[in-house]
Amino acid sequence: MTKLLEQAFEEARKLPDADQDAMAIWLIAEINGRNHEDEDDFDRLIASRPDVLNRLAAEALADRRAGRTEPLDPDRL
Repeated sequence: MTKLLEQAFEEARKLPDADQDAMAIWLIAEINGRNHEDEDDFDRLIASRPDVLNRLAAEALADRRAGRTEPLDPDRL
């Protein structure tokens, strides 16, 4: 495992359990290539924890207001 990935996991350990589960579902889906079942799992998890989605949305808006975001360029994806 690379040092950067180890650092990411160390940071993830600091998150609440629900956030860690959401991150794990996302990471597994990314590693295995997204499929419909993975997206359904993620959707169910988020639906069961609206507080997590609300917090993530608030953080994203705060980042936008603070100038820590940039417009999405689909050509760079």
